[in-house]
Amino acid sequence: MQNIIAVIWDFDKTIVDGYMQDPIFKEYEVDASTFWKEVNSLPDEYKKQGVKVNPDTIYLNHFIRYTKEGKFHGLNNAKLREYGAEQKFYPGIPEIFKTTSELLSKDPLCKEYNIRVEHYIVSTGFAEVIRGTSIMEYVKNIWGCELIEAENAEGIREISEVGYTIDNTTKTRALFEINKGEGVNVNAKLSSEQRRVDFRNMIYIGKRKGRSYFCHLPQRKHQSLQTSRTTQRR
Repeated sequence: MQNIIAVIWDFDKTIVDGYMQDPIFKEYEVDASTFWKEVNSLPDEYKKQGVKVNPDTIYLNHFIRYTKEGKFHGLNNAKLREYGAEQKFYPGIPEIFKTTSELLSKDPLCKEYNIRVEHYIVSTGFAEVIRGTSIMEYVKNIWGCELIEAENAEGIREISEVGYTIDNTTKTRALFEINKGEGVNVNAKLSSEQRRVDFRNMIYIGKRKGRSYFCHLPQRKHQSLQTSRTTQRR
């Protein structure tokens, strides 16, 4: 029996009021609007060179460039994790993670059939920042961008290469990994009974064009995610 309800969260402007990188810009006194303007111009700049880049994740390369130029001197995975403690949660977070995780465990019928809620985070942001937040004790797993470190000329470890990325397309892959279970090849053919979390038991909470929303997969096979309800515009 598929007895797990998976709640899958985006991060920026969904869990936190703003962007996870905001504390980084503040500490290093880097103008965020200038940084993101530069990032947004990169796809066109590289296109002139005949190079296609991913607009969702090219910001990672720009973070590395700033680090190598000394603008983010000493920025590494340990510091990224520390910024997790500086995230500005929306009201009700992290309480909702704790409440929903414990909710079904107090229901006799749900307890009998071991029906439970699991939380996941799928973000195009830094995985290490998410790992540094207080919600991690309630989260089953996360998908985010990972950076590789190397020593600079001073012997200080800094972010140096992109190791793993999640963009707005590969977020779908994360859903299939949740569906089939950790450690299972995402391309493996499994029957519905073999899959750990039924797609119909998934709730996705994220943002789109300035709106926060949650959605679920309908029962009809091969149909795309449908919005169930939108909340107020932020």
